[in-house]
Amino acid sequence: MSERRLKFWGWGYEGESAKPEEIAGIKEFYGALTGQQEFPDTPAPKAEEFELAKPRLAPPDSLSDICRTDTHTRLVHSMGKSLPDAVRMFDRKVPNAPDIVAYPEDDDQVEDLMDWAADAGAAVIPFGGGSSVVGGVEPALDGDFKGVVTLSTVRMDKVLEVDRTSRAALIQGGIRGPAIEAALKPHGLTLRHFPQSFEMATLGGMIATRSGGHFAMHYTHIDDFVESLKMMTPAGPMESRRLPGSGAGPSPDRMMIGSEGSLGVITEAWMRLQDKPTFRASAAATFDSFEKGAEAVRAIAQSGLDPANIRLVDANECRINRVNDGSSHLLVLGFEAAHYDVAPKMARAIELVRDHGGNVDEAGHMDGAIGAWRNAFIRMPYFREVVTPWGVINDTFETAITWDQFPEFHVEVMTATHAAIKEATGKPGLVTCRFTHVYPDGPAPYYSFHAAGDRKGMLGQWQMIKEAASDAVIDNGGTITHHHAIGRDHMPWYNDQRPLLFGDALAAAKKVLDPKGIMNPGVIVG
Repeated sequence: MSERRLKFWGWGYEGESAKPEEIAGIKEFYGALTGQQEFPDTPAPKAEEFELAKPRLAPPDSLSDICRTDTHTRLVHSMGKSLPDAVRMFDRKVPNAPDIVAYPEDDDQVEDLMDWAADAGAAVIPFGGGSSVVGGVEPALDGDFKGVVTLSTVRMDKVLEVDRTSRAALIQGGIRGPAIEAALKPHGLTLRHFPQSFEMATLGGMIATRSGGHFAMHYTHIDDFVESLKMMTPAGPMESRRLPGSGAGPSPDRMMIGSEGSLGVITEAWMRLQDKPTFRASAAATFDSFEKGAEAVRAIAQSGLDPANIRLVDANECRINRVNDGSSHLLVLGFEAAHYDVAPKMARAIELVRDHGGNVDEAGHMDGAIGAWRNAFIRMPYFREVVTPWGVINDTFETAITWDQFPEFHVEVMTATHAAIKEATGKPGLVTCRFTHVYPDGPAPYYSFHAAGDRKGMLGQWQMIKEAASDAVIDNGGTITHHHAIGRDHMPWYNDQRPLLFGDALAAAKKVLDPKGIMNPGVIVG
């Protein structure tokens, strides 16, 4: 492999980790929250500490050059990056390692791998950046499969063509976020899609999981950028026509977007691009009430001003990330454009903030604090491997709900999650909320929960909290996920959320595209 080695126990590449000053801040916060005095310095796992079952399969000679079976590679592709994944890695327990990891370089090799796996009775798990936090890439399978092949897309990593006239590009599915932007920069273009997993995420993975980017309004989901798709399925290739729009029946793109590897592997996509922004404006405001802040966000979202970013962060999350002392809630507002001055839009948005009781930071006193929060947001994935060995339960869940339902929904979800923490751990915890994305008809609240767990029993404790929070989300009208995807973890609630006949239709479609049911079994289609 030409790229740096990925860590199998945590986020990023080998040699990357949380910084000493970050760890000190984390200790201070969790010490105050949990009363914990000592935090063990647990060494990272080593590949030789794991006992993996011997591979049950051997690739044919025609595919052997693109297949790996070494322990490190199998461990990297055994799990995603969720809390349960981290716990099991630090326990040196990996129950579901793939037998083989394959790195196809083109569509023909993807097709050959699928054909061989189908004949061999093996499941195929598509794998992009490996950033799933919902069990989307773990080979945890039911059925009579004789083995598992994880299909990594990262060797299909090129921008093949740039159409500057139409402002679009043909991009392979295995390319990571930073490489996309580097290839587009000479053309003055950007995909403008920056999820928290941007550094590791692949284009095909973002499309397959309906990724949500950093920008809170307008172009938020990867769906907005897809012009056409090509997916290799066990039944053959499926490629949609490249068009700016179409009213010709149900969209084939929409069938492939969000399929999470259950129907095939997205190998190429024509993606809509944006000109690089040249005009920017940002502002911050504080509110003494989260509810007032939410009303201000709704007013701006429904105003037609179309900000690039509008985030509401509750007081406790501000305190955790040292934005302020936790005495107020924060609204962050941003506009950007390539071809016009955004100052008038910002001025009107600030008026709306003040109309709803917001205190606008005109002097820029909070610029440093906001920068600290933004940096913490980017660095958060590195913190899981730090706090997991301490027995700290720290996880997130996200959803979306209409504005009319939000006030009651928020109270019910917060109450249920707090109660579940107390029941699971015997101690009170902390639950925070921020809006990651906003629509004219509703917000996408993102909840974080923190609790002092029992290191030996924290998986069971996490499961209790996760189930209670998910039940509260579905029972009160929300979606089980806004951008984290379904994976295996969310399947019970996804089955409740989607129409029964739609589930039957998906199962029928999978039968056509994947006759032997080898593609990521148990995800999307039970």
